[in-house]
Amino acid sequence: MPLLLIAVWAVIDWEVVYGSAVRLASAELSWLLAGAVLAVLCSAATACIRQGTVPERLPPGLLFASQFAAGAAGHVLPANLGAHAVTLRFLQRQGIPLPRATASIALYSLVKPVARTAVIAVFVLALPGTLHLGDLLPDTRTLAVVAAAVALALVAVVVTLTAVRVLRRHCIRLAQTALTDLRLVHRRPSRALALWGGAAALPVLQACVLAAVGASVDLPVSWPLMVFAYLAASTVVGAVPAPGGIGPVDAAVVFTLVAFGAPATLATTTVIGYRLLTVWLPLLPGTLVLSALVRAKAL
Repeated sequence: MPLLLIAVWAVIDWEVVYGSAVRLASAELSWLLAGAVLAVLCSAATACIRQGTVPERLPPGLLFASQFAAGAAGHVLPANLGAHAVTLRFLQRQGIPLPRATASIALYSLVKPVARTAVIAVFVLALPGTLHLGDLLPDTRTLAVVAAAVALALVAVVVTLTAVRVLRRHCIRLAQTALTDLRLVHRRPSRALALWGGAAALPVLQACVLAAVGASVDLPVSWPLMVFAYLAASTVVGAVPAPGGIGPVDAAVVFTLVAFGAPATLATTTVIGYRLLTVWLPLLPGTLVLSALVRAKAL
């Protein structure tokens, strides 16, 4: 569905898409290479978070390779399920039981938004007069719709857990396992640093990829504003279960960059370049690494 919506948008607004592609073809190569390096470092940050979710020491090389491969799988299934599936198999191959491996994925999913919110708060406190938050805040009607959706989701979860006894028992067991491992990893400074440091570094690295692409096309927005634009936009629409966030995140980032004073064509060019470096170019090598890990029985 996200890919279909992108295709429809490209047909409707073909002039902007064509102009963006032409502008990207003449972008400064050094900045694009810097963005590619930052995109690879995103896999390293993800590997740090994964290591921080389990007390056992994981082999660094295989862990990084599994997360690079998980990046490709994460763009196939919604809500990052592909990446979680690859990680689950990897942890089981490392001798971690299925309940604890599942609990580590739950911890990973919990830590990321908490760390991202903390990073956004740092930006808001450090740049109070330059963010123009009033241009980004939704109106009352939109906030009411979001609040209603969140309330309905919480009610649905409570009703489901109350009505389905087997599911409730499994969820309680998962929570107990996750809390046990959470205490264990925080008793080890190296694990806690990997967990929270990686979770804080990951969104910043992703935002720096966007900023590097923006610098390559001379986007008239400063680096701090480009980084904040990505953080804010990806946080607002992060709950939409699109594969890799493709579609909702793109639209939100373009909207935020335009709100910060960027021309629509250059903002679109920046987002297209960002997706090229983080999704389309790593897709083939990530798939090949995934295949190699399966053949080597690491998954």
